[in-house]
Amino acid sequence: MKIVDRLKERNGAPFYSFEFFPPKTPSGVSNLYERVERLGKLEPLFVDITWGAGGSTSDLTLELSSNFQRQFNLETQMHLTCTNVTKETVTQALQQAREAGIQNILCLRGDPPAGQEKWEATEGGFANAVDLVRYVRQLHGDYFGISVAGYPEGHIDWFKDTPEISEEDYRRDLQYLKDKVDAGADMIITQLFYDVDVFLKWVKDCREIGINVPIVPGIMPINAYAGFNRMTGFCKTKVPKAIRDGLEAIKDNEDAVKEYGVQLVTDMCRRLLDNGIPGLHMYTLNLEKSTVAILNNLNLLKNTTSRRALPWRPRIGQKTEDVRPIFWANRPRSYNSRTMHWDEYPNGRWGDSRSPAFGELTDYHLTQVHTVDEADRKAAYGSQLSGVADVNALFAKFLKGEINRLPWCTALDVETNALKESLAKLCDSGFLTINSQPRVNAASSTDEVHGWGGPGGVVYQKAYIEMFCSPAHLAAIKAALPEHKSIQYSAVNTKGQYETSAKNKVNAVTWGVFPDREIVQPTVVDEESFLVWKDEAFGLWLSQWKKLYEEGSSSAKVVQDIYDQYMLVTIVDNDFINGNIFAFMDSAVAKLGK
Repeated sequence: MKIVDRLKERNGAPFYSFEFFPPKTPSGVSNLYERVERLGKLEPLFVDITWGAGGSTSDLTLELSSNFQRQFNLETQMHLTCTNVTKETVTQALQQAREAGIQNILCLRGDPPAGQEKWEATEGGFANAVDLVRYVRQLHGDYFGISVAGYPEGHIDWFKDTPEISEEDYRRDLQYLKDKVDAGADMIITQLFYDVDVFLKWVKDCREIGINVPIVPGIMPINAYAGFNRMTGFCKTKVPKAIRDGLEAIKDNEDAVKEYGVQLVTDMCRRLLDNGIPGLHMYTLNLEKSTVAILNNLNLLKNTTSRRALPWRPRIGQKTEDVRPIFWANRPRSYNSRTMHWDEYPNGRWGDSRSPAFGELTDYHLTQVHTVDEADRKAAYGSQLSGVADVNALFAKFLKGEINRLPWCTALDVETNALKESLAKLCDSGFLTINSQPRVNAASSTDEVHGWGGPGGVVYQKAYIEMFCSPAHLAAIKAALPEHKSIQYSAVNTKGQYETSAKNKVNAVTWGVFPDREIVQPTVVDEESFLVWKDEAFGLWLSQWKKLYEEGSSSAKVVQDIYDQYMLVTIVDNDFINGNIFAFMDSAVAKLGK
């Protein structure tokens, strides 16, 4: 969907969006994917990704944009610049974007290439952003939503050699912005600024000359003193003296700079929203803490669940999928990649056809979804394992926040926070949990933790735990079943040997009741999918963990033995009213060794 249409749907409710840039290294790209996945859970209206000067990152920009859109299901706006590109380059980029389902483009003239002070048009290319906007409209009509850049302090070219832009050049710059809108742009995103009065006057001046499209302020958090000076110097941004003095006084205290920056930008954004500005476009610089802190201060993250149509983010442009298996809850990128072509099946994966449409498991699903530097993984998982007890402890440390990733998960879901102590105890006991949800009985569909589906509904969940455990631990689970009639389990090993106490192959574990709609059951535990998932779940032991150690080492043997001998187990408590899945697991722990 075009961003301007999403804006209309919000009926004036404030929004936020995030900008990222293509990293220079493979590990940087992997870390960016993890960051975008986390920030995506905050339900931004859209994200965008920059295009390097001269198209220096064009291939990566296209790849990232496609993955953000298809695999993270985030409405993505791709940058395009005129720097060192021809019409043929732009034609190809637009076609690739369209094939990826991207419907939003930010058209920019761009900066001069590295080492070149003055910007010059490329032969066979575009003289300016107006020409680029016209060309996009000429090729694709109304398909793309087109944004352009606005400069509240005037474009840098007007005052490269002077500290202030003249009134004549300021008015000329406004007219050039109107030319971009008249050429077909339907939204404006501004350059960063730190003087709100300058921005508000500029918006007023834009409206007075007939620029009526949405104007979204570009907001850059202050993460470090040197970085702030570098960015504002590069962009010739005016920084009020009080801000410069405030930062100068604390420049040697990194934490103080961040704290000052968060409060300063929070106050700026509050003024903007109070003056009717529709939203905030956050220049994240591929960082997240300051951005999240600012949005938290503004209470903009308070009702993110009310914006969720389903417990998981629906695939953009795909209408048939309304049910998913729970197993990929922590690895949605892998799930989306493997099911990308399900829209080819008229009944959908969960229709009567029961199509076996999961894509084949590849190295991509095992290594690229949550890959970080080997050194980082070894720091998280341990440079040496003396036995299974070390593995148990690492799983528990993840739940306690002492390490920041496991191969199956890089961040705890919000609703897991209430369970993490109980889950950590299970891990210490050898039940290695990788996925869970609490029971929920008739929570509001706008509940800050469990809500989804929009206002007016009521949502429910069955308690669920998924884990790896030894055959002895599985025997303890089975021994505890007679005392807990509402519990069912399923288990499989890496060889595909499967057993279950479930009577049905599909069990809805999340559902909602809404006015004027059928009951919605979007999350299930499904036998067919479980047997597909087990290959990926087990495979991560080898690809993300065992490979850290020298072949034949005792550490590698610990991981290999878990892969060879352990079971992947799901536990569902069907009593969503009074059930206690942890009381059941306590019974299982008590039966260990008996």
